[in-house]
Amino acid sequence: MNYNWKSLTFKLWLTIITAIILSVLFAYSLSQYYYKNLYVEKLKTDLVHEASLLGADYSGGKISDDFKEKVEWFNSKNESEVFVVNNPRELSACLPFEINYDTLISEEERQMLLDGKAVEKEGYEKRFEKNIVAAIIPLIDDDRLEGIIYTYISVNSITDLLKEFAVKWLAAILLFLIIAIFFTTKWLKKLISPIKEIESAAHRVSEGDYDIQLQVKSHDEIGKLAQAFNDMANSIHLEEERKKEFLENVAHELRTPLSYVKGYTHAILDGVVKNEEEERKYLQLISREALRLQRIVGDLMDLSKVDGDSFHLCKTPIAFAQFIEDVLAKYEPIIKEKQLDLIYELDPDPIIYGDEGRMEQILHNLIDNAIQYTNPGGSITITLIQQNEQCELSVSDTGSGIPKADLPYVMNRFYRVNKARSRFDGGSGLGLSIVKKMVEWQYGKIEIQSKEKIGTKVKITLPTIKEEWTS
Repeated sequence: MNYNWKSLTFKLWLTIITAIILSVLFAYSLSQYYYKNLYVEKLKTDLVHEASLLGADYSGGKISDDFKEKVEWFNSKNESEVFVVNNPRELSACLPFEINYDTLISEEERQMLLDGKAVEKEGYEKRFEKNIVAAIIPLIDDDRLEGIIYTYISVNSITDLLKEFAVKWLAAILLFLIIAIFFTTKWLKKLISPIKEIESAAHRVSEGDYDIQLQVKSHDEIGKLAQAFNDMANSIHLEEERKKEFLENVAHELRTPLSYVKGYTHAILDGVVKNEEEERKYLQLISREALRLQRIVGDLMDLSKVDGDSFHLCKTPIAFAQFIEDVLAKYEPIIKEKQLDLIYELDPDPIIYGDEGRMEQILHNLIDNAIQYTNPGGSITITLIQQNEQCELSVSDTGSGIPKADLPYVMNRFYRVNKARSRFDGGSGLGLSIVKKMVEWQYGKIEIQSKEKIGTKVKITLPTIKEEWTS
């Protein structure tokens, strides 16, 4: 049992014990309330009723012996004590008699009786030397208090019983509390145990142990918490693996061009180059690798922007077909050099609302990939069609295609189908992941279809705007 007052165990333990104590006190108070309001009040009501029935036989004038005999007879047959009082000393509340004389009624009670009201009493009566519940009924004749009917029941036995009950109640409650504390402690220990396991597991995860899995022992909220923790640990583990892979890939992608830049630069500085033509060749290679480094860094910066909130688009209406033709014009020398056929069929109607710079970056990535993975003599087909309030751009090639097993992952960052990472047959592995983000940021969708040794088709669907909106 953890007695740290800040712990959840202690707080639950204190809450339960407090609830038990309050329940016990409430039950005791309730028993006292019922005694007071049910038993005592009923006694008073019954006594007033009895005395009133006897008082109904009083016809006025001096109280007769016959009336007293009737009351005495009733007293002999009844559980309560009933008697008639007509002694002036008792009825005058002492005055004008001796002040030290203890009367059965006080001056205030005498006034109530003169007003025709019944008097109810409860407590210790010195004259009888006992605790009583009593009722007094006036016998009045011409505004004169001729006498009273005094009836009472001793509650000494009940009071003694209540005292004995209170003592036994207290003893029983103490025993109950000891048992309750014992079983509450046991139960809380069992209840809190899974939470402590989760706490311990959380510390292990914070220290880098992501393989830990908790045993789900129930289907309640704690069981669901344990399952959620397992899912969280798995997610963190997977994310850490991705992070490591990401850093390894970044290091590899940067290391390769840097090694070429360093090697060619040292070759020039060390005088290995024999003539200007060879030096120019080396400088061109250095420039090419520097550009490659620049593209990788640019891709990394774009990736960090699309993952955060710092990536902003400057959208304008774009006549999409003309925009695509302008981009393709830059690729004519490369396509011709690689001996590829370029076929394009562009619907002039689609007008999109997008960022020109980002749309050009998307097209460059798709066309670069198509050129890179298509062998000489192959073809690249680009089509644009209008479909209701959307347009569909597709870039198809007759290249090597993507294996079925790799197809679901090609848009993941740094994922490359060719694991050999040759500098001649692969990019950084960031292009498609950035394209996917950029398309989604412009409320579009991207889909890749591919068959190995047949070719690849990338489809991008974007929302369009009506032509009159741009006028």
